[in-house]
Amino acid sequence: MQPVKFSTFNLDSLLLQSLETLNYTEMTPIQAKSLPFILNGDDIIAKAKTGSGKTVAFGLGLLSKIDVNLYETQALVLCPTRELADQVSKAIRSLARFTPNIKLLTLCGGVPQGHQVASLSQHAPHIVVGTPGRIQDHLKRQSLSLKKLRVLVLDEADRMLAMGFEDQISFVVKQTAKTKQTLLFSATYPDSILEMSAHIQQSPIEISVDENHDDGQIEQLFFKAEELQKPLAVVALLAKYQPESTVIFCNTKYTCQVVENWLGQQGYSALSLTGDLDQRERDQTLLRFANKSCSVLVATDVAARGLDIKDLEMVIVFDLSPDPEVHVHRIGRTGRAGQKGLALSLCAENELERAKAIEAYQNKAIKWDKFNPAKLPKNTTLRPAMVTLVIDGGRKAKIRAADILGALTGEAGLAGNEVGKIDIFDVRTYVAIKRTSANIALARLQNGKVKGRKLRVRSL
Repeated sequence: MQPVKFSTFNLDSLLLQSLETLNYTEMTPIQAKSLPFILNGDDIIAKAKTGSGKTVAFGLGLLSKIDVNLYETQALVLCPTRELADQVSKAIRSLARFTPNIKLLTLCGGVPQGHQVASLSQHAPHIVVGTPGRIQDHLKRQSLSLKKLRVLVLDEADRMLAMGFEDQISFVVKQTAKTKQTLLFSATYPDSILEMSAHIQQSPIEISVDENHDDGQIEQLFFKAEELQKPLAVVALLAKYQPESTVIFCNTKYTCQVVENWLGQQGYSALSLTGDLDQRERDQTLLRFANKSCSVLVATDVAARGLDIKDLEMVIVFDLSPDPEVHVHRIGRTGRAGQKGLALSLCAENELERAKAIEAYQNKAIKWDKFNPAKLPKNTTLRPAMVTLVIDGGRKAKIRAADILGALTGEAGLAGNEVGKIDIFDVRTYVAIKRTSANIALARLQNGKVKGRKLRVRSL
């Protein structure tokens, strides 16, 4: 498919200006296939994986339909997790950066409703991005109205159904305007998705893009390892390749915990991401992995779906999935944005049929390799490059990234390149510091001030 430029569409000049600033010129396949129908007002059901560019597609579509002079909620995006909702909100805000007076509000669970209700009471946001449960809560207490809704987006719809949100989605849809555009995006097409579409969409146009990954971007290897050998295989592979960041996929929460504990005993910095974590624990786990202060994330598919992990060097598949399409999504976490990636899969004797199914699905022969736990390289790097510091102050205290950076490079005397990712939440700020400078930064911040105030600071 020949590259298509955004400028070929009759988009608002302010949206084109945003796209140019973001260096978005050529469309991804899902954008090129779906945007014409979205702009035309058609309902669509699109098969697209995380990282395919679908957020820009529906973001441009809904922004094109917003009347900023009408203070009613005109677009709603439902997401399965708070993390995905935050990502979608940031992406839409970036697209709307030159469009004046657009109000977007993110409504998710895991945080108190009070400030959300206060914000809704000022005047209705033009765009709402949120999770089904929290949107339902606001509709029931009548702090949110969807009677003037023009566009409804269900992002990662299959994931929402897998998490049991069917009843909440149904409730929300019943509260929306009867005449609206509904855009449904799903990584897979199970029967439940088609049933949902039949109930909420009008003659939807089906769109699908090629899910196969570029062989040149992802090197994929399989290793024969029985269940008791798999933990040794993981350590051997981590020691051999020494990636800065790795996601290990397991089929169950129990296996995630076993792998995390085993890696911890071997001196690796590993955290598990499962559905048992509360929102704060989940936030901390993800940001520590994203800011390079944790080297290995051990996750189930349910917990990891919808997460956009940048610069992921390696994926290890600890348990082969019985669904070959799920396997493709797993390995597709690495090798993104033109970067090289490595996907290593462990296969026990009783999983050989699954390996054959993956081989048939990908329509290419599996490449097998061997691991030798007895020959581990010397000087293996076990500790991550960064350490995360937690500052008890955030958006509500009007703290900005520049304030943190100024305190660290000013009074603390750190060089700018010693400070990594800064994540600011409502009442806390997380900042990554190079491990060699972490103790100095912690001591200086504990004894100094941020924006003229003394704040509690600790290491995660």
